[in-house]
Amino acid sequence: MNLAVIQMVSQDDVQTNLRLARRMLERAAQGGARLAVLPENFAAMGRRDLAAIGRAEALGEGPILPWLKRAARDLSLWIVAGTLPLPPDDDADGKPHACSLLIDDQGERVARYDKLHLFDVDVADNRGRYRESDDFAHGQRVVVADTPVGRLGLTVCYDLRFPELFGALREAGAELISVPAAFTAVTGAAHWQVLTRARAIETQCYVLAAGQGGEHPGQRLTFGHSAIIDPWGQVLAEQDQGEGALLAPRDAAEQANIRQRMPVQQHRRIFSSDVPRPIVVE
Repeated sequence: MNLAVIQMVSQDDVQTNLRLARRMLERAAQGGARLAVLPENFAAMGRRDLAAIGRAEALGEGPILPWLKRAARDLSLWIVAGTLPLPPDDDADGKPHACSLLIDDQGERVARYDKLHLFDVDVADNRGRYRESDDFAHGQRVVVADTPVGRLGLTVCYDLRFPELFGALREAGAELISVPAAFTAVTGAAHWQVLTRARAIETQCYVLAAGQGGEHPGQRLTFGHSAIIDPWGQVLAEQDQGEGALLAPRDAAEQANIRQRMPVQQHRRIFSSDVPRPIVVE
């Protein structure tokens, strides 16, 4: 049951990004992948018209969702669609969420996760100040869903710094966790690899960390180093910079053995009351 993560260097032109993403997804499918994870902001980086993009998609007037569904059908591939700037399902004019969609191999939406933790920080890079909450609303729900390669928990980028979210996903039965991301070069060099491995070790899940890796509009630099990490914390595949499709198998029997030999889930004694109740998509 091959897993795939896609690394990109997305720009501000949607059609160019979609053509690149299609090529990477084709590589993943040719390599035997059943599930592929696209990075955060895969369809556009550096755009200031996020609300308009999201509204058009929600009204069926945008190019991204039809492209995504067609790619899943054509390639017989389950796809985690990094993030899209989508408004709430019940309000096309609402403030958009940084939304990660899970699409099945028939092109149907299985799950939607709206990013819980927004990146409102100061970073010592060319940009200096990041305020995602200026453009996006916070998500409210923890989401897991069944896929052909195991039960998948969905997260996005900055979520990686909040282990209580990952613990909630594991408690809800997650066996794999997707982390589409666009980590800055500065924060990525300091923390990306240790955090992705830590989250895999803590949850005993496969972590599918699909990043942006290069230079984007506005001289924004992202760290890359997309990776597939197994439940023991071993890096099965990794790419430092540039575009690529990484593949690795899921060994369900070995994952079960790890969890049996070290039953950390049964040993947990600290619980947070403010973690949202998981939404399990059957």
